[in-house]
Amino acid sequence: MPEETKISMLAPGDRGKITGYEKKPGPYRERILSMGLTKGTEFKLTKKAPMGDPVEIEVLGYKLTLRKEEAEIIKIEKIGKEALK
Repeated sequence: MPEETKISMLAPGDRGKITGYEKKPGPYRERILSMGLTKGTEFKLTKKAPMGDPVEIEVLGYKLTLRKEEAEIIKIEKIGKEALK
């Protein structure tokens, strides 16, 4: 069974799939869902700031920048380094 991880553990070029969300106070989950980051969605990490905040991902045909607080509530599964389908 694949291991769950966080976006912060990925390197640029790594691919992941969203598996769920942490329960955190605040509007983060609603914002993430409104950006199309739903369970089962695949993405590629394209850029990561030196201190890990923010990160840029390519998802659903567009690039999206996430702050650390937003990215950390997303549970993911690393799925490799190949190009997105």
